[in-house]
Amino acid sequence: MPDLSAFPITKRWPAQHPDRLQLYSLPTPNGVKVSIMLEEIGLPYEPHLVDITKNESWLPEFLSLNPNGKIPAIIDPNGPGGRPLGLFESGAILQYLAEKTGKLLSADPILRMETIQWVYFQMAAVGPMFGQVGFFHKFAGREIEDKRPLQRYVDESKRLLGVIEDRLERRVWLMGDEYSIADIAHLGWVRNLIGFYGAGDLVGYDRLKNVPAWLERGLARPAVQRGLAIPARPA
Repeated sequence: MPDLSAFPITKRWPAQHPDRLQLYSLPTPNGVKVSIMLEEIGLPYEPHLVDITKNESWLPEFLSLNPNGKIPAIIDPNGPGGRPLGLFESGAILQYLAEKTGKLLSADPILRMETIQWVYFQMAAVGPMFGQVGFFHKFAGREIEDKRPLQRYVDESKRLLGVIEDRLERRVWLMGDEYSIADIAHLGWVRNLIGFYGAGDLVGYDRLKNVPAWLERGLARPAVQRGLAIPARPA
């Protein structure tokens, strides 16, 4: 049985199944990337709810695994060489799990790098910009009288959606016929932008063709639906 006692986070969130991958998360657009991925690849795991509304990601135990204080994070008790591995940053976790299992990331070197490129695109551009739209449109930022920040992020989000729209022209998924970690990286963020953030009208979502069809295909996947609810949010 793997010994995870070297990871202080397990004192706050004990592992009932230390032989399984440990997931520390909440169903946010970043959090669901990893839960969806785990559901897709079928790797046994144990989810732990980290309630960011109670600042639990800033507890010393969580910071011992991710000093940046953000979910998601994982511990793989069966990491490279059989050694336990702690990992944070959702994009890095997606890539790690794909390489560990040989799933949802092409073995072809060119296609592999193109897929990772689109994961980085989401991490560097889509997530930060869509998140700013949410802040200035739905949360505290909406009280700011100066609407130039909101408009700036709306305009950039429109542009980014246009990039995805063009990429999906004559493609089922971002990498063509093969569903991949590139799609998993984007699904939660596009869903959140038009759903939870209620920003569909702002970014002209209804004028798009390829992105809505792609999102519908993604949300129809059973593993995606399961992953979107893991870990269960507090009542």
